[in-house]
Amino acid sequence: MSAVKESALRRGIVETALEMERLGINQGTSGNVSARLGDGFLITPSGVPARELHEENMVWLPLDVADNADVLREKRPSSEWRIHRDILRAREEIHAVVHTHSVAATALAIHGRDIPALHYMVAAAGGNSIRCAPYALFGTQLLSDHALRALQDRRACLLAHHGVIALGDDLARAVWLAHEVEVLARQYLLACQLGAPPLLSDAQMDEVLERFKTYGRQKGAKS
Repeated sequence: MSAVKESALRRGIVETALEMERLGINQGTSGNVSARLGDGFLITPSGVPARELHEENMVWLPLDVADNADVLREKRPSSEWRIHRDILRAREEIHAVVHTHSVAATALAIHGRDIPALHYMVAAAGGNSIRCAPYALFGTQLLSDHALRALQDRRACLLAHHGVIALGDDLARAVWLAHEVEVLARQYLLACQLGAPPLLSDAQMDEVLERFKTYGRQKGAKS
């Protein structure tokens, strides 16, 4: 990748972090963003608020980075770098990953709840539900392992007592999906106030998933 394209990608990550804050799906130093670059990826640094990020402090890590690598001590990437590494290594079609602590989705994750097929836009994540991965301590390999399982055949999942992971072909699609997950979570919480919400059947969701193959701004996304 040329220096110009790398600079644009670094700038795109900064803009994505700011957009997540503007959308209200992240705040302060919570959450993180990554994008594939060559045989590695760029990721936001640890402990830096979105408004203080700049292109130069994005951290590049190789896809084979190990726990004891010097770059982890020198550059201090986000504590969730393992999740980003493992997703990008396992899913060649994915080029961007965002992690948020959005309020409604995290409220569901605190209860360990999946988001079921209460609305056809649940299919935006690639299936008939948005799964919630089991709890594990932040920044650990176990958390990454749980996330990968919850993301099987999906582009988004919840993390119990933690937040949301959303994937995309690019940064714009990843942050769009993260916001969509938050909207669906709010809808679910509101619908539950009237009782257990009626759900779309597997057959109905299969129809939506088939339609989404050729419709919308993303696989599974509404335009």
